[in-house]
Amino acid sequence: MDFSATDVAQLTGIRRKAVTVIFLKIRQRIAQEAERASPFSGEVEVAECYFGARRVRGKRGRGASGKTPVFGLLKRNGKVYTEIVPNCSKATLQAIIRGRIAPETIIHSDGWRGYDGLVDVGYAKHYRVHHGKNEFARGTHHINGIESFWSFAKHRLQKFHGIAPHTFYLHLKECEWRFNRRHSNLYAESLKLLRNHPL
Repeated sequence: MDFSATDVAQLTGIRRKAVTVIFLKIRQRIAQEAERASPFSGEVEVAECYFGARRVRGKRGRGASGKTPVFGLLKRNGKVYTEIVPNCSKATLQAIIRGRIAPETIIHSDGWRGYDGLVDVGYAKHYRVHHGKNEFARGTHHINGIESFWSFAKHRLQKFHGIAPHTFYLHLKECEWRFNRRHSNLYAESLKLLRNHPL
């Protein structure tokens, strides 16, 4: 039900500190499960996003100060995979794409220069929409799916009123796990995960 540690402590009578430790261990198992994801194929949307405090005045977009860059892949009508990255350069993004996406895949992206040259490295079916030119879809070519995930993740993380940098990765992976099982019984999925990988 996605209660906070404080809510769970009040409901159960267990100390908040103990609940926080248990939540941390569960999130670690969720993150490990996410990293075992199979390579993506079919049609995949790719995009980068920035997480953190509201932007500093005068700092915008990909140069936004103090924000954490995250790269995401979403299989159309399927699952999402996210990865915290040091930057959104061509070398960084293409290394993840080549490690996570099969060459025959249809890739949809925006016009960011980090995606330049995907055709040259074997991804012959790469389609782009140029948000900077107010183009958000050309027929079936769009990245609305991954943008929907970014919206979901940011909305969910807002309720924590700030996340410590050393736990952001675990919270991000929990968002990924919840999104990927949005049509499933999360309680049953949680039990299955913890039976296979006990705390």
